[in-house]
Amino acid sequence: MQAQIDLKGQRVLVTGGAGFIGSELTRQLVDLGAFVVVVDNLSNGKADNLQGIKEDCVELAVADIRDRVRMADLMSGVDLVFHLAALGVRHSIHSPEENHAVNATGTLGLLIEARRSGVGRFVCVSTSEVYGTGYKVPMDEDHPTYPMTVYGAAKLAGECYARAFYRTYGYPVVVIRPFNTFGPRSHHEGDSGEVIPKMMLRTLAGKPLIIFGDGEQTRDFTYVSDTAQGIIQAGLSGQTIGETINIGSGREITINALADRITSILGHPNAEVIHQAQRPGDTLRLFADISRARALCGFEPTVNLDEALEKLRDWYLSLDATPQALLRDEQEHNWESPAQKGV
Repeated sequence: MQAQIDLKGQRVLVTGGAGFIGSELTRQLVDLGAFVVVVDNLSNGKADNLQGIKEDCVELAVADIRDRVRMADLMSGVDLVFHLAALGVRHSIHSPEENHAVNATGTLGLLIEARRSGVGRFVCVSTSEVYGTGYKVPMDEDHPTYPMTVYGAAKLAGECYARAFYRTYGYPVVVIRPFNTFGPRSHHEGDSGEVIPKMMLRTLAGKPLIIFGDGEQTRDFTYVSDTAQGIIQAGLSGQTIGETINIGSGREITINALADRITSILGHPNAEVIHQAQRPGDTLRLFADISRARALCGFEPTVNLDEALEKLRDWYLSLDATPQALLRDEQEHNWESPAQKGV
């Protein structure tokens, strides 16, 4: 399906395009022929994440999506917008107002400017966190939305604004809900740090793995190239305008089982695992039903979990920095504010 998409001559704007998923999406869009304007304030993204992309096919604009004047200027001549810029789950616990301002109000502002500028389609990349804990699985797009955090609530508000623009103005939008994504350039550091990169680096560094709660909470983990491919396929399909689409692997695993898989793949099956108190606002079950994505745009994940973990392991081992050095930027309780950490 993806090979049939031709974006030659298309100018595409990707907010958060220097981030983890955004930079992979940018790579794939460039490979499909697009010229990509990456908008990122580099609070979580990194200019280095764009290395290796053809320089004449990408432009980095260091900007905040809340800057309406700048965003109106950057929208000029743009054919498509993929909106990924966001502040994350743990950030919302210590800074809820800022999280809402970016994820909800920022999305509304972008929709207004995109429509005013005549952008042909707006792809709003949301999150599986809008569902909260799954009470029936696998979770399809009609599963009730009861977010556990301000992040999930703010992202839900943002996607509701997108659907409202479709229903009120007939503006072409697609809402996409990726489930948990990992791979090269995924975050282990600060309040963006996630479980797989943190566990992998800790195992490689000979440090104990940390599991919050009993470890029986589940996730649907998807390799980043599959997530980006799904965003493109769902975002550009003629069948998906006005729709909300899950993108995931369609597989479920507990965090305890994940720790076993990671330590086994890294050759440290007896690595120490420490359980700590459950994190605030932690979603206990996420498991994607991807039937709609399959039916409407032919999405099919291609990288299984073990293969994906091996790819991430090899990427970490290829870096100049050691796992020990990378872990200096890890924040163990990454939902705490600086003031809380100082208590």
